[in-house]
Amino acid sequence: MDCIFCKIVEGAIPSKKVFENEHVVAFHDIQPAAPVHILIIPKKHISSMNDVESEDWYLLGEIHSAAQQIAREQGVAETGYRLINNCGPDSGQVVFHIHYHLLGGEKLGALNAR
Repeated sequence: MDCIFCKIVEGAIPSKKVFENEHVVAFHDIQPAAPVHILIIPKKHISSMNDVESEDWYLLGEIHSAAQQIAREQGVAETGYRLINNCGPDSGQVVFHIHYHLLGGEKLGALNAR
């Protein structure tokens, strides 16, 4: 498999990690869209939210728990942050290994849903 995030999990590609436990790893995005831009991924390869199966649901909880801790440690928990998962090419998903973007550190613009 040629998944860049799996290679980060394996340690074959370096990253600036901010969190790691048995199931999840989080690291700084190399092209940040906000002053705080952290990617949170499960260590298990799952291509997208559409591929999460019932035995993997605990990973979503692990990701959200990590997001809370990271937001506190990055100093954005009180002022606010955005936690985003893009699913599929029309959403902007580029790396097909489920991941969440934790964005904060400034006032973020409104999401314009139609």
